[in-house]
Amino acid sequence: MQYLFLIGSAPDAPAETEADDGPTIEEWAREVYEERGAGKMGDRLRPASEATTVRIRRGETLVTDGPFVEGSEYIGGFDVIECENLDEAVEIAAKHPMARHGLIEIRPVWSLGL
Repeated sequence: MQYLFLIGSAPDAPAETEADDGPTIEEWAREVYEERGAGKMGDRLRPASEATTVRIRRGETLVTDGPFVEGSEYIGGFDVIECENLDEAVEIAAKHPMARHGLIEIRPVWSLGL
């Protein structure tokens, strides 16, 4: 099963964190992508201010600069992970450095079987 990890900020995260003994992003990526072979793709995203939103309304294409969702959180990156089940996806996400400083939203990918 594939899962999309949306890597985001969390406005309620403490400004200062206690001693951080978790893996760095490089260590996490090495474990997930190289050692486990679970990582399929991922990257950082450009800032939300550079987003473009496209909608079709009454047959007209509407293009808007900026993100669709306004809020204090923002999505800064993503990873696509392949693993056995949600429990394994949670275990992998819990090791991601942004789980300590931000948030990881996990979404199952709805496979079309293509």
